[in-house]
Amino acid sequence: MAKEFSLTQQEVKSVSTKYRKISGVIPNDETLEQITRLREAEPQSMRGQAPIIWDHAEGFSVFDAYGNKWLDFSSGVLIANAGHGHKKVVEAIIRQVQKPLLTTYCFPNEPRIKLAQKLVSLAPKPLNKVFLLSTGAESTECALKLMRTYGRKFGGDKKSVIVAFVDSFHGRTMGSQQMGGSPGGKAWIKNYDTEIVHVPFPDGFRCTDTSFDLFEKTLAKLNIDPQNVAGVISETYQGVGPNFMPKAYAQSLRKWCDKHKALLCFDEVQAGFGRCGTFWGFELYGVVPDLFCMGKGMSGSLPISGVIGRQEVLDLYGPNEMTSTHSGNPVCCAAALASVEVILEEKLVENAARLGVILKRELSSIKDEFSSVIGFAPVEGLVGGLLIIKPGTKEPNHDLALDIIDGCFRRGLMMFAPVGVGGGCVKIAPPLCITEDALVEGCSVIRETMRELIKNKSK
Repeated sequence: MAKEFSLTQQEVKSVSTKYRKISGVIPNDETLEQITRLREAEPQSMRGQAPIIWDHAEGFSVFDAYGNKWLDFSSGVLIANAGHGHKKVVEAIIRQVQKPLLTTYCFPNEPRIKLAQKLVSLAPKPLNKVFLLSTGAESTECALKLMRTYGRKFGGDKKSVIVAFVDSFHGRTMGSQQMGGSPGGKAWIKNYDTEIVHVPFPDGFRCTDTSFDLFEKTLAKLNIDPQNVAGVISETYQGVGPNFMPKAYAQSLRKWCDKHKALLCFDEVQAGFGRCGTFWGFELYGVVPDLFCMGKGMSGSLPISGVIGRQEVLDLYGPNEMTSTHSGNPVCCAAALASVEVILEEKLVENAARLGVILKRELSSIKDEFSSVIGFAPVEGLVGGLLIIKPGTKEPNHDLALDIIDGCFRRGLMMFAPVGVGGGCVKIAPPLCITEDALVEGCSVIRETMRELIKNKSK
């Protein structure tokens, strides 16, 4: 079980820069009292983040109600691609709420029409249908159903195997968790779906064999007939890293799926809408999937997700056979449409690509300085990570990762709790509107925090 951030009150060293302002006791008495009351009403699973009560957030800044300001490297868990509280997104939400039209179930509404058309126009051909949903897990569950349905319709009942990857994450619902490839994941799920199998992900760190041969050899060891594979699903990048597959591997995977009439699905929930320096993350690989899932950065604020794919895949189900209560909610659609337009108009994809070079340089420098405790530092666009390890091993060091994030928090840099294998990854994912000097300052806070931690541990 992951550890909680400490609620021990600490007089922090005052910080006052253009992007950070921290002083006094963290957490203060009022924050501590509010968190205590919240914990009385919520399960302990909701105790995983730093002890702050968010009051408001703007651009790439997060504020509490007591004058403190954090530079945000979290994007609210990769949501605020267009920046927190962007004026155009807020105005779009207000206009829709004031109409008022807050929900329509599956009855059409104008924001849904505009958003669907916009998303299809941005998708690569021949992907020309979009099904709007509420959460990322809902979109991956839908993809699972579509891949299975397509396989059985065109290949018979045996064509129902779904291939996913070790150490993947596709959400927290039952089907999405079974596709997720976390170690021990099968053990706690009774009646585990034996037709969901996992192959190693070619990240180059924990899996050093990045050849596509490993994919085929693993299926053979699992006694999987390729003709029985209905679909292959992979995160565009694995959230545990972020880990990216080699471009040649992705292209071989595309050819393999074509050869065996299996659908290729990319889970873009974390990667889409400019995060990787391309509008869709899979553009990095030079391939087009048969369908892909999206969410998180889609609206920058409200819960909305979706699946985009070829017509013959998305039209497998007839009227009222594949719906969702909040599919195409007008308020969420209005927010998403505004957010997409901001990303395009303000050239935030290009900004992510440009600053991705800076982030890669900074994290590479940090890794070099702390090579004994950082095993891997992958970056694409404005998503990167530091995989914290126990010296001389590849074993994740959750305690040190948590200490780094907590130390940065108390210096005015906001990141979410450690993620990934063993909770050893310090994830960096600022809003795409961040500036170069703010990005560099945030990385300097990580460096400063690690220097102090390593110094103290060596005493």
